[in-house]
Amino acid sequence: MLLSGGDVFDPSGKILPKHAVLIEDGKIKAVGPKAQFEGFAGTLFDTSGCTVLPGLIDCHVHLVYGGEANPRPVMDGLSAGAITLKALRNAQVSLRGGITAVRDCGGKDYLEFAVRDSIQRGTFAGPTVRAVGRMICMTGGHGNHIARVADGVEDVVRAVREQIHAGCDQIKIMATGGVMTPGVNPEDAHYTAEEMAAGIAEGKRFHRKAASHAQGAEGILNAVRGGVASIEHGFFMTDECVAEMLKRNTMLVPTLAAVNNILTNANNGVPAYVVEKASRTAEHHRDSIRLFHKAGGKFAMGTDAGTPYNLHGENAVELEYMVEVGISAAESILAATVNAAELLELPKHGRVQAGCEADLLVVQGNPLTDITAVARSKHHKAVFKKGRQITELVA
Repeated sequence: MLLSGGDVFDPSGKILPKHAVLIEDGKIKAVGPKAQFEGFAGTLFDTSGCTVLPGLIDCHVHLVYGGEANPRPVMDGLSAGAITLKALRNAQVSLRGGITAVRDCGGKDYLEFAVRDSIQRGTFAGPTVRAVGRMICMTGGHGNHIARVADGVEDVVRAVREQIHAGCDQIKIMATGGVMTPGVNPEDAHYTAEEMAAGIAEGKRFHRKAASHAQGAEGILNAVRGGVASIEHGFFMTDECVAEMLKRNTMLVPTLAAVNNILTNANNGVPAYVVEKASRTAEHHRDSIRLFHKAGGKFAMGTDAGTPYNLHGENAVELEYMVEVGISAAESILAATVNAAELLELPKHGRVQAGCEADLLVVQGNPLTDITAVARSKHHKAVFKKGRQITELVA
């Protein structure tokens, strides 16, 4: 198949005008000026007036949640089978929305692993899934209702080993309190620096990167100094946090959609304690992202999809939120492609480049001049996964 007639988003963040993309056996065979492919005799997909981008990558989703006003009791009322089918459905809806890879940042009893594996085998259409398994938190910590609760260095190390034994791709350790758990504060550090460092190091020993839910400054510093690959959320960043992250090339996954959707729907059944904490942290969150951006920090896109009114399939709207806080359109798209692929260790994803997977998103218009071209699915013309057009395959 040849996608030809329009433009191509280059891994450098620029638009290549009048370029074409040749797909063969599920991979990108060649990218070049449209004239280079004159006389092509295969299937032609007209991209006139469009831009071809890599499929987007969401580095922070929860497939077992569905964006309900209060997701926890909804999930608690479902059987294991129903949760698994729901997670598959959420993954497929995300794919239709232009998301060709996700990192599940905390599931339920490893049920999401079955979704990951069935998609990988080709049994079902879906995005490539990387999964952390059970989040690791302290007693009473954020997410404790589904997390692996561990206290002390030895128990944290044991918890990491359990995730590796279960088949996780990366690990996630909760450095602070959070918005969605009652009775904890986002500002408070939960694990000590020693506990964080031990868990992260154990993951590295077995070639697993670590992500850390980290919102307060002390917890962020504990995670970064412990060697974490990404800070999730980063609500209360300080100059010291930014300096430490830059020193270690730690990425920030902002998840602006999570707080935005809670506050937009504050009167639609979201628990009062969730609204209160979201309201308290929102402006700090935006300021932290601006601080990190101004310093030249590296972002990877993540949404926290599955949290209240934060719907799978609408993940790409995060790019619009990133632009609204001052990140350029090109940087935002790179965060959802090149940088995200690096964080998830997907070297053949996130680029429209020869030799890469033909995971592609075709959008109407130029996303560098109007980010909604990629952020809003109404402007999406087609999604390709391994060279197959997906938008018509998933109901």
